[in-house]
Amino acid sequence: MLARALAATPWGIEARPVEVEVDVRLGLPQMQLVGLPDAAVRESRERVRAALRHSGFELPPRSVVVSLAPADLRKEGNHLDVAIAVGLLAALGQLPLDVLEGRLLAGELGLDGSLRPIRGALAFADLASRIGVSELLLPAAVAAQAALRRGPRVIGVPNLAALVAHLKGEEPLPETLPADLDGTDRRSGVLDLADVRGQASAKRALEIAAAGGHNLLLIGPPGSGKTMLARRMPGLLPPLALDESIEVTKVHGMVSDDPLSRLITTRPFRSPHSSTSEAALVGGGSQPRPGEASLAHHGVLFLDELPEFRREALEALRQPLEDGEVSICRARARMRFPARFALVAAMNPCPCGHLGDPRTECRCNPHAVERYRARISGPLLDRIDLHVEVGPLPLADLKAPSGESTVVVARRVEAARSRQRERFTSTGGPPVNARMSPAAMREHCALDDTGQRLLDQAYERLGLSARALDRVLKVARTLADLEGSDALRPAHVAEAIQYRALDRRLR
Repeated sequence: MLARALAATPWGIEARPVEVEVDVRLGLPQMQLVGLPDAAVRESRERVRAALRHSGFELPPRSVVVSLAPADLRKEGNHLDVAIAVGLLAALGQLPLDVLEGRLLAGELGLDGSLRPIRGALAFADLASRIGVSELLLPAAVAAQAALRRGPRVIGVPNLAALVAHLKGEEPLPETLPADLDGTDRRSGVLDLADVRGQASAKRALEIAAAGGHNLLLIGPPGSGKTMLARRMPGLLPPLALDESIEVTKVHGMVSDDPLSRLITTRPFRSPHSSTSEAALVGGGSQPRPGEASLAHHGVLFLDELPEFRREALEALRQPLEDGEVSICRARARMRFPARFALVAAMNPCPCGHLGDPRTECRCNPHAVERYRARISGPLLDRIDLHVEVGPLPLADLKAPSGESTVVVARRVEAARSRQRERFTSTGGPPVNARMSPAAMREHCALDDTGQRLLDQAYERLGLSARALDRVLKVARTLADLEGSDALRPAHVAEAIQYRALDRRLR
């Protein structure tokens, strides 16, 4: 007898439908899996047999062929166990064939018949909604997360015996309700900006970057507080909205070592080591997976010791910095991963780290300094809006009282972002100044004569590119929003120009 069940397999951060066809016939007792299964899928034969036996189902000695269609799509992971098991029961006549219609099943089977959590519950929910199935059956541990996506009924299944009883209509399982997020602290674990002593200009730049969605580069000697400042950036950003939390969880859910049974409600902060490869940073591999840039989606990507990263890895960041996504092309696949993050980078001013430090002599010659800074290409620097010098801390600053807390600064950031949302909502544009289109800039970044002269002089004297010039204007717009001003004043333009430290140094 032939039975069919609908399942799915991961595909990047999405899921692709897989039709599981099970054919049972007389012959040697064996089970064959065809349709490009990987090792984890091939091993499901043993898990399915043991789970059925321990759940009280009889397995007569028959020849079983399991086809996973489409045949040219590689199937990977532990998601197909449940569909294979119920398909086998239907092919053996122990389950009506028609009960599998309109249902999508996913889950790993334990040897005792329990359903273990799987990665990518939200991706399966998206797929179920897209293809129009009426019911999605998942392990109980991840069902509440999948239910956050409106669409088909989501059923949390504890074990194989309960699933069969549900499919037969003997003991229907209740629909799983979405996870309750009321009272969730979306700022839990954030670090306080008041912990950073001194560095008023760097704190100001951090506030501007958070308010306008700008990228930030901190330049200073070791021990000046660059990493401390960067780690406090997520706390300045507005809390994740529900749709943003779902997107972040969806990305992390496909690559997490442990299946996520909860929703991620805090901004991601990713800090890869400088030895990170291009594929690990932006995504890739023979079976493409998201990289650190995508894992920082709606959060912060912190690159410490920026010049020490591999050149090809840094250059690969140019596309996500511009487009907010990573496009991976392979011979058999093309995938897009979201990567809308705030970049915060840090670097020393020279190879020894003490250029400009009044307490420690720098022994680097000008050519060594030039070679060190040349590791960061002009096109990448153009995409970083704020270049800020972080000087060594005087003893008086270390003993000074704490400055403003994260909560106080975050209020100003939220007020500035609210102005931007109101401005761009009517036109359907991006919610932050850093992503303004040229048309939006012409409308919202108009300058008076004095401001235009300042901008023209900076363009000529610093040798700015057209892209860098646009970045200056966008930063000036954010400065105006922080002040609650509708007009761009010359002071806003002048301050925005000051945040091009590397352009000033290298011209």
